[in-house]
Amino acid sequence: MTMHNHAEVGEISERIVLVGDPNRAKYIAEHYLEDAVLVNDVRCAYCYTGMFEGVRVSVMAVGMGGPSMLIYATELCRDYGCKILVRAGTSGGYRDDMKNFDIVLSQAVSTTSGINDNMFNGHFSPVADFGLLSTARSIADEEHLVTYVGGTVCNDRLYRDENYKSKMWKKYGMLCSEQEGCAFYTAAAEFGCRALMMVGITTGIRYDENGQEIFVDLPEREHAQSMDDLVRLALKRALNRKDQLIVGADPAGSEC
Repeated sequence: MTMHNHAEVGEISERIVLVGDPNRAKYIAEHYLEDAVLVNDVRCAYCYTGMFEGVRVSVMAVGMGGPSMLIYATELCRDYGCKILVRAGTSGGYRDDMKNFDIVLSQAVSTTSGINDNMFNGHFSPVADFGLLSTARSIADEEHLVTYVGGTVCNDRLYRDENYKSKMWKKYGMLCSEQEGCAFYTAAAEFGCRALMMVGITTGIRYDENGQEIFVDLPEREHAQSMDDLVRLALKRALNRKDQLIVGADPAGSEC
């Protein structure tokens, strides 16, 4: 039990999917987990533990933004022994060819956040676990899901004026903008856990004549993707039986 989580040690699985919206956590538990049990409801940060395809897994809502993510990811890794963490969220896409709910697998996170300022004698670069990333891409290909793999940028501000130079992120190849990735990967690194962030693109980021960011609706693909596709990918990634619950293990369990 912690200040923000009333689950007892052992009630949360070592494999966990993190979402922002508590209603999404509830939906996943009701529609995908067998024998799901609500183990935390403090501040509506609902956490459920159940079974998916014969593997014990938890799903938890962590709210929005880096500070909220950092609190929950830290406590999950430090106090509850979580070893494999997958974030399933949403994001705004920079690429013009993206369609609604294309999926980005975040390889590394750039950020405007100050969460890691003064923590290092330099600049820390939070990255995904390679084994989780490569297997997630393989699963997505098998499911015929449209995915992108690459860098993402984590912003503290959602609504930004023309002084924010987001065109530079696009120019340098960032795929999308979101708000939790830096804290998520940083906490996992601190406690030696394995983490992967996957986000569905729900809006496009474009620019008006003054350089002001605008959000635009994206068209559907012929075979439309949805939040359920992202959820299934996250769950399958979190429970892959081949994974060892240690840092540095690739999907086959050998050193990488």
